[in-house]
Amino acid sequence: MKFAPSVFTFALISAFAVTASAQTAASSPTRAEVKAQTEAAKKAGEIPTGQQSTVKQDAPKKATSTADRAKVKSDTAAAKKAGEIPTGQQSTAKQDEPKKPMSTADRAAVKDETKAAEKAGTIAKGQESVPGQDKGTPKK
Repeated sequence: MKFAPSVFTFALISAFAVTASAQTAASSPTRAEVKAQTEAAKKAGEIPTGQQSTVKQDAPKKATSTADRAKVKSDTAAAKKAGEIPTGQQSTAKQDEPKKPMSTADRAAVKDETKAAEKAGTIAKGQESVPGQDKGTPKK
């Protein structure tokens, strides 16, 4: 019975030895070789260093104006005078949205209309105004 564990141990040790020998240093380059390859690539210009990495990129160019400053200022002043450039409250957001219609009726007339609609039963009261909601227990 002691024979089986020793065979297992021998098989385990031999498997470890095979995997350890497969990882030899000859298959991968040494640190000095890697450094030499990197230095050669830098000298050949294959690896960008410093600002070189951004020089070759196609960055969008800033638009430049061909007009002189005095002409631009005079054009702007003329456009302001003609009303083409909004100023002050004219340039606020949502200025073109339609406004709520204003009622022309006085308060007493509106109250009378509301009372008449309540008596006629056209205005829902309380929970009746919420569709699909439980009405609760009926009132007596």
